Amino acid sequence: MAALAPAGPGDAASAALDELSSNFTYWAPDAGNGSLSGEWYRRNQVHLFGVLLAILGNFIISISLNIQKYSHLQLAQQEHSRPYFKSMIWWGGVFLMAVGETGNFAAYGLAPITLIAPLGCMSVAGSAIISVMFLKENLRASDLLGMTLAFAGTYLLVNFAPNITQAVSARTVQYYIVGLQFLVYVILEMLIFCILLYFLKRKGMTHIVILLTLVALLASLTVISVKAVSGMITFSVTNKMQLTYPIFYIMFIIMIASCVFQVKFLNQATKLYNTTAVVPVNHVFFTTSAIIAGIVFYQEFRGAAFLTVFIYFFGCFLSFLGVFLVTRNREKEHLQQSYIDFGNIPDKALGRKVWRETNVGQNTTRFKW
Repeated sequence: MAALAPAGPGDAASAALDELSSNFTYWAPDAGNGSLSGEWYRRNQVHLFGVLLAILGNFIISISLNIQKYSHLQLAQQEHSRPYFKSMIWWGGVFLMAVGETGNFAAYGLAPITLIAPLGCMSVAGSAIISVMFLKENLRASDLLGMTLAFAGTYLLVNFAPNITQAVSARTVQYYIVGLQFLVYVILEMLIFCILLYFLKRKGMTHIVILLTLVALLASLTVISVKAVSGMITFSVTNKMQLTYPIFYIMFIIMIASCVFQVKFLNQATKLYNTTAVVPVNHVFFTTSAIIAGIVFYQEFRGAAFLTVFIYFFGCFLSFLGVFLVTRNREKEHLQQSYIDFGNIPDKALGRKVWRETNVGQNTTRFKW
């Protein structure tokens, strides 16, 4: 009897390709594609569940943001203000934020990145609706038009996103991560990231485009790793254990690290620029980066018809335009602030300096004599 030959690298690659092909269901032109037909629903039940989780998650995030905003407004009106992290209302908003992000995390494991990422526009539209209803903010004509465009774009995205059912396993992630197109993509991304970081740190250039491009470059790694981790967890539940593969923990570390540095650069942008400028630009950059990541790494547009791709990107454009209209020229919310007029203080006669520090966010005015 002949001895069994040990499996080599070629056999491992062949096994990965076999698993990859068995985990893919590509788009095929038929009467059901391109319209919300019964056949379309039957084939896309898992995708639709992921879309539902993403929409609910983004809506819950919008509620959490308005709750946190309400807590800040409430604290600012108190005579003796206290730190926001001591407010139960603020912590309630944080809890809802965690619930919404959990829904988004699960959605990435059930549907393509190119379908889930653009649905972030629902958070902006939902926040506008909630702020009008509960925070009594003004409803403008541009808000109505923007929300209408966001909803129309979402409809097109759900209907014409790449119709690919893919079970993400450890072997498929390993196969993708050593692919030539992804290696070229990562090298280009790292080169651009280093150039922008040089201008930011060495030249002191803090333009909003530089900061949010850094966020977007990190976001591409975040969505790739989030889908990999979420997909492998889902695959473990329905098929076989994936948590024993080292690639799971590698992607988990990438997910955490990229999220942390995203928050760092995004906070820097929000400190320097108005949120009405940061929110739409960040949404466009993040979504574009996520779509490119889904196309390059997970090959989510493979086999899609040109008309389907065109309508998909038109839906993205409508959602981008809707976000810009909702956030355009929105008036700043000025919190009430203590102000005391001391008149002309004779500093030289007193022989001491006057220091004044005003903290608008905490509604306090401190003087050091």
